[in-house]
Amino acid sequence: MAPFKIFSSLLLFSFLGLILNPCLATRKLSALVEQPPTVLKYHNGPLLTGNITVNLVWYGKFSPAQRSIIVDFFNSLSSTKTRPPSVASWWQTTGKYRGGPRTVVVGKQVLDEKYSLGKSLKTQQIKALASKAGNGANTISFLLTSAEVVVDGFCMSRCGTHGSGGVKGSKFLYAWVGDSVSQCPGQCAWPFHQPIYGPQTPPLVPPNGDLGVDGMVINLATVLAGTVTNPFDNGYFQGPAEAPLEAVSACTGIFGKGAYPGYPGKLLVDKMTGASYNARGVNGRKYLLPAMWDPQTSKCKTLV
Repeated sequence: MAPFKIFSSLLLFSFLGLILNPCLATRKLSALVEQPPTVLKYHNGPLLTGNITVNLVWYGKFSPAQRSIIVDFFNSLSSTKTRPPSVASWWQTTGKYRGGPRTVVVGKQVLDEKYSLGKSLKTQQIKALASKAGNGANTISFLLTSAEVVVDGFCMSRCGTHGSGGVKGSKFLYAWVGDSVSQCPGQCAWPFHQPIYGPQTPPLVPPNGDLGVDGMVINLATVLAGTVTNPFDNGYFQGPAEAPLEAVSACTGIFGKGAYPGYPGKLLVDKMTGASYNARGVNGRKYLLPAMWDPQTSKCKTLV
């Protein structure tokens, strides 16, 4: 089984190190010393390309409204019916990596509302639960845990993970993201909650009215892009393979132009709700999505 890859979604790791410096965090971006371009090296391994299926295992109590927010996000990735800036235009950046354009469809969904393995999960149980949705070529099985479920390392070092293993002679890709609303929203649902460290700027209003699930979408975007561009620890990444910076985690904390530690950047604001967003989705949805590293420019690309 390949080692788990740990993501610094939002405040964890590099962003946390920056935000702890209040002098740096309060300066305007224009005043910062320009950093060298981020470079994710391609390590010659296979990537996910073409048509990709995403299976979902809902572990714990998710309301139908919460599930629809996440399913609509996945369905928005390859939609041609939403005007930019859109979830689909965000996803198109993955088409600049080796292998060309990629499409995503939602496959099998499994509900595990009775906590079949309890409310405290070990790392090795993530794969077992994700496998309930089955596996196949070009398929990722996501385990989504509800707010009351504790997972090893959650909040301490990660907001989501992805990994791979062998199942009946074939490779199996799986991922996990949890709802952090009652455990660590300042770490895994920023900027919809004040961070636990650094400048205490007012939190943004989540575009779908659910702090925990809107935070999950940010982390799902991070993990999905990482799985597609570095599925087996030998794709695109920077740093050690055990804890790499990948397509989105290399751009931690950046959501719009002008972003700097503690400030997500200039975003769109819904005039009716006051919610901040940068991407439109299907069914009238709006989402806040993190920047993604563009291999053509070697820069973190934002939608707005």
